[in-house]
Amino acid sequence: MGPDKPCSRFTFGGIPSFQSFAYITAENSRTYTQLKLNMTRFLKLKHWQLFCLFIGIPFVFQFVMTSALVSGGDPADILFWFPVLMAALSGLFFSWFYSLGTYLPKKLPYDTRMHLTRFKIFLFVPAAYIIGICLLMAGAMQDGWQATGLEMAIPALLVPVHLFAMFCIFYCMYFIAKAMKTVETGKAGTFSDFAGEFFLIWFFPVGVWILQPRINAIFAEDEVYGDVL
Repeated sequence: MGPDKPCSRFTFGGIPSFQSFAYITAENSRTYTQLKLNMTRFLKLKHWQLFCLFIGIPFVFQFVMTSALVSGGDPADILFWFPVLMAALSGLFFSWFYSLGTYLPKKLPYDTRMHLTRFKIFLFVPAAYIIGICLLMAGAMQDGWQATGLEMAIPALLVPVHLFAMFCIFYCMYFIAKAMKTVETGKAGTFSDFAGEFFLIWFFPVGVWILQPRINAIFAEDEVYGDVL
């Protein structure tokens, strides 16, 4: 009889625990890398591609849904899919914000620092709020709206959250506009120096045609693989 083969004391599904840990770590690493690559795609998209993604798709959807309604479609189906689409588009829009807000600071001058953690928190708040509201509306439309007596209380509860979410969005626009202008000029400035970029982000359907080519130019020669989380 040959010598006993060494084995691990703890196993997971028949695989030694240290191998399971290494396997899970590798899988998480691949997922993390893919997430980073997906985020960087927003930096490479052309202005017309972003416009079609955020403006063209909702326009086509509205045309299709209106045609379906005129043709005798069920209004409940339309009311269900509209907030679902809005939730998906909001997720994409905030992903564009996230990619800008996390990669632009990596190109700031050495002596310039910005509060990246605060930006991430302030971006998460409106993203969770808007997407959550859209999904709740879709669920209510699918199940049928039922009066519970809380209809008057819900707006009162949402008003402070809504106002804070608006503040967070304005802060994120401020953050991105400042970072973009600082990267381009090589020096930090006051709000008057990047007010143009701020309002171009605010009025996105127009601003995307001006801002995105500049974003493409900033990252044109870079293979962006830095940390994003």
